[in-house]
Amino acid sequence: MITNESRFPAGTFAPAPKRASPVRMLLAQGRVESLLFLRHGEQQLLNLFIPLVGLIALARFDLVPGDGDRSLAVTFPFIMAVASMSSGFTGQAISLAFDRRYGALKRTGASGVPAWTIVFGKVIAVLAVTVVQIVILGGTALLLGWSTSVAGALLGILTLLIGVAAFTALGLLMGGTLSSELVLALANLIWVVLTGIAAWAAFSPEVNADGALSIIPSVALAQGISNAFAGDLPWLQLGILLVWLAIAGFAANRWFSFTAGR
Repeated sequence: MITNESRFPAGTFAPAPKRASPVRMLLAQGRVESLLFLRHGEQQLLNLFIPLVGLIALARFDLVPGDGDRSLAVTFPFIMAVASMSSGFTGQAISLAFDRRYGALKRTGASGVPAWTIVFGKVIAVLAVTVVQIVILGGTALLLGWSTSVAGALLGILTLLIGVAAFTALGLLMGGTLSSELVLALANLIWVVLTGIAAWAAFSPEVNADGALSIIPSVALAQGISNAFAGDLPWLQLGILLVWLAIAGFAANRWFSFTAGR
């Protein structure tokens, strides 16, 4: 019996199309998601411009009690937490919800891209934005006079990445389960509330941000980064953020839908 393999040896036809490897699919999807995220003007307004203006204003116009060094020590971790919430939670929730509404995820899946590749592609996009945030906001903070040790910087980045992962999981949960109209309103409202609580915890001298308030993820992230930059291991905040990550990740995996209709 003559088979196709014996009739047409390997290499007869070019380019011999076949499904790409999982790594190549993930890198390609991550590149697409990153470019879409970075080119979106409204996203960058929320992820970079507002945090950058907030950092400069809080550090330079005596809006925070204390001298310049103390002001930056409190302000910079808070701004990084706000920027992380913007990119990981609000940005992903809204973009994902509208992708579901218009069938973009369904069409991408129809091309042969696995569901996990789409999800992790969005995670790569958030990490790309986080790198840009670290470079721009961190560089600005250094120019304004902020400083930390190498160990503190590494510990702060670790805390930031865990916080980004937790907020991204929360964003995927909301954007992957609720309608786009509800997500648009709710994600922005939650961002405002979480930012307000984190600001109250960070800038009010009578508030103990290392206490029960750390159960709120925005407070945990801001205070955790602050403690890390000071050279202390923020074990409480890291533990709380990991719990949020585990809960949101499990719920997103359980109830996530790639289409707006069930």
